[in-house]
Amino acid sequence: MSEPLKGHVLVVDDDPALLKVLGALLTQAGLTPHPASSAKDALALLARRPIDVVLSDVRMPGMSGLELLAEVGRVWPDVPVLLMTAHGTVPLAVEAMKAGAADFVLKPFDREELLFTLRKALLRAREETPRTSGKLPDGLFVGTGRAMSEVKALLAKAALGTATVLLRGESGTGKELAARAVHEGSPRHAGPFVKLHCASLPDTLLESELFGYEKGAFTGAATRKPGRVELAHGGTLFLDEIGDVSQAVQVKLLRVLQEREFERLGGTQTVKVDVRFVAATHQPLEDLVRRGTFREDLFYRLNVVPLWLPSLRERPEDIEPLSRHFLDVHAKTNGRPPFTLSADGLAALQAEPWPGNVRQLQNFLERLVVLSDGPTLTGADVARELSRQPGLAPPPVAAPSPTADSGTLESRRKDVEKDALVDALKRAGDNRTLAARLLGISRRTLYNKLEEHGLL
Repeated sequence: MSEPLKGHVLVVDDDPALLKVLGALLTQAGLTPHPASSAKDALALLARRPIDVVLSDVRMPGMSGLELLAEVGRVWPDVPVLLMTAHGTVPLAVEAMKAGAADFVLKPFDREELLFTLRKALLRAREETPRTSGKLPDGLFVGTGRAMSEVKALLAKAALGTATVLLRGESGTGKELAARAVHEGSPRHAGPFVKLHCASLPDTLLESELFGYEKGAFTGAATRKPGRVELAHGGTLFLDEIGDVSQAVQVKLLRVLQEREFERLGGTQTVKVDVRFVAATHQPLEDLVRRGTFREDLFYRLNVVPLWLPSLRERPEDIEPLSRHFLDVHAKTNGRPPFTLSADGLAALQAEPWPGNVRQLQNFLERLVVLSDGPTLTGADVARELSRQPGLAPPPVAAPSPTADSGTLESRRKDVEKDALVDALKRAGDNRTLAARLLGISRRTLYNKLEEHGLL
């Protein structure tokens, strides 16, 4: 039996009767509704209180639902937006998903269908690694160091073809941005770019998200609904954290990759699609294949064009341009005057190992902008924020053992990763949810890593 729904839902519709009906329905389900009769009212409410998910009509006077979606994505990127429409065609769904909508529901809606969609959005928002601000994609490729120059050149080459791309690298290195770069640099750039975070959903929801379902396929399936594969027709489907997919779903993914066809849940009709796949993982898939938890044939289907994204430790020369870029971005976003970085402030940032990579650096600089008086950030400011919130400070890098020089690069990487896990658990008081936040990874990824290193 699924757990009761909990959360704050901002409901946006210009129909007072519908707002009242939805408010009663959500309250009965255990959710807290916050009605708004226009997009303008919705934005004002978002600025006043935390909201878990936005449920908005598409067609409204003044600012439309799609325009509201864009504004929420710009200012509150961590809040998923669901769109309601009485004109629910696949082209509109593609437009909404391409614009960043978490999902859509058709009006008139079925109660179970609506609650099922809300549950998915809430679950995904809670399980997913917190997203950074909408300016991170621009900032990730800042810097002209050799490592990133090579990555950009490889991405440009990969974009021109149609082969499946597998993006590898640590959490926080920008695999989603790289996937979007492949799409936007390809002949498919005018088509949809659809993404799915595979680690944030259990198997049953992941399968319906991927392949869609027919009316009556399960309780709550009141209408036929296309999945992400179908919505990405003519464009690119980005499968993030592919290493967390179960073997049951792996079998179906393999068929789509091989044949470009599938059946919706509860359906018998074969659907053919023209989709380019880009997958990403921070996990060592080769080890998962050897342990029998990841299909070897699927690995080879995904690993056609493998690209490794460097960690921030491998591109220290980019810390300065990244830092200056993020300071400019966050000063504007938070309504602050421009900030400058002193020489000792830069040195302090460069001295940190940043195990969370660009994402951690970006979040730390935003905190500096918000909490510092400015306009110059010094080494003392950096030290103050590291000490003020020590839970977010990077773990110390363990000194190499006398025999470390004889070990392989992979074995040394695993040793450092294990030390980081142990340190995070210690700082979190063995609270694994907090430890995952400190490391900038999802709880499911943390459990996988703990199992991999024998720490469970």
